[in-house]
Amino acid sequence: MRTNYKRILLKLSGESLMGAQGYGIDTVRLNEYAAQIKDVAASGVQVAIVIGGGNIFRGLSGASKGFDRVKGDQMGMLATVINSLALSSALEASGQPAKVFTAINMFPIGEHYSKWRAIEAMKEGKVAIISGGTGNPFFTTDTGSALRGIEVEADVMLKGTRVDGIYTADPEKDPTATKFSEITYDEVYTRGLKVMDLTATALCKENRLPIIVFDMDTPGNLKKVLAGESIGTLVY
Repeated sequence: MRTNYKRILLKLSGESLMGAQGYGIDTVRLNEYAAQIKDVAASGVQVAIVIGGGNIFRGLSGASKGFDRVKGDQMGMLATVINSLALSSALEASGQPAKVFTAINMFPIGEHYSKWRAIEAMKEGKVAIISGGTGNPFFTTDTGSALRGIEVEADVMLKGTRVDGIYTADPEKDPTATKFSEITYDEVYTRGLKVMDLTATALCKENRLPIIVFDMDTPGNLKKVLAGESIGTLVY
């Protein structure tokens, strides 16, 4: 596979891991993701991954139900660690080495994250799975993935979702919504499009980290995006 990208940051949604179950971790979906990731790692692309925790717990929705916001966000961070352990297990079972890093010290569950150790792991051919968000409350995993993508010097941030790109409106609710093949960070902001939260979008813009939003739930799409096929939407 020929690609313009030497190192990528892949952001996966926790909700997508639910698959057909509607809760928790669907092992079928998990193994599909692992197979796609192994495929691109085998081609020589260095892969870092950040996964959300929405399939287990969302800090913001917890706060709306009476949880303390800081504790709720900490519970959400732990949910991302659970998902990261599950993905690393699926990758290793498929023969692809992986290493889990945690934003706060959680040894021996994972290694305390540092940019240098994550890059070293990728250079050794391991997939670096970076969990725990930023380690701070009030920051989403979108912001965590933007931050980690910039830190590990990724060429692109790939946001894998269940939708095949960015639309003028929610395509699941509005049948007249049209898809963008590419869009600027500023236009995402001025149109109020729910791509990522504003902090994450601003971080990517300031550090010139392009984003590609694509449908990760269709097997083979990750490889197609990296090969330069025009699926998904480029944010630049």
